[in-house]
Amino acid sequence: MAGKSICCLVASPRRDGNSSLLAAALAEGAAAAGHSVETLFVDDFVTGFLRDCRTCRGADKTCSIDDRYGELLQRHILPADAVAIATPIYWYGLPAQLKCVFDRLVCYTSRSHPEAERVVSGLGGKRYALLLASEESSYGMSVGIVQQVSDFCRYTHAALVAMLNAVGNRRGEIARDPSGPLVQARRIGRDMFALRATDYRIDTPRSSTVWPREVTS
Repeated sequence: MAGKSICCLVASPRRDGNSSLLAAALAEGAAAAGHSVETLFVDDFVTGFLRDCRTCRGADKTCSIDDRYGELLQRHILPADAVAIATPIYWYGLPAQLKCVFDRLVCYTSRSHPEAERVVSGLGGKRYALLLASEESSYGMSVGIVQQVSDFCRYTHAALVAMLNAVGNRRGEIARDPSGPLVQARRIGRDMFALRATDYRIDTPRSSTVWPREVTS
């Protein structure tokens, strides 16, 4: 498989925290498979929250919020073949600035935005991986985040192909998690473009087997 590009968004403001460790591990795995990874910290780009677009748009119908969100979206996310999200869990949900990455798409995908067609087209067909870090191991803790990202992927014709939850509190503590989240993150980076993501409907044409026979035999 020819090398592809991954945009990895780190939602923690800590440059040396557990989310950064997950992002670095994913990048290692991706590089080993010949893929390129661009790791970006969301708070370098997003400082403004979504406003009332009816009063906030500029005269040319573009977003007037004075930060680097447009750069993040149009120069980094849209050109990438895949997006990895490395994030802590804040109060059982997404950090606010990461939530803004999704919320502020409403301006750029609106029909009145001059780049709307290109943005909508660029969002489609991507693969997403979700790398979570928190101090709790409860499966229910991440349900809301996984549901939102999964529905976002369905809405934009993308696919959520991988998810992990690394358990730790202090900086770097996830390295001690017995489930081996850093090993998992490397594997996800390596296999990002080979992982299967299926979401069948009742009328979806499909084979009677999930995996090729040579794999299961």
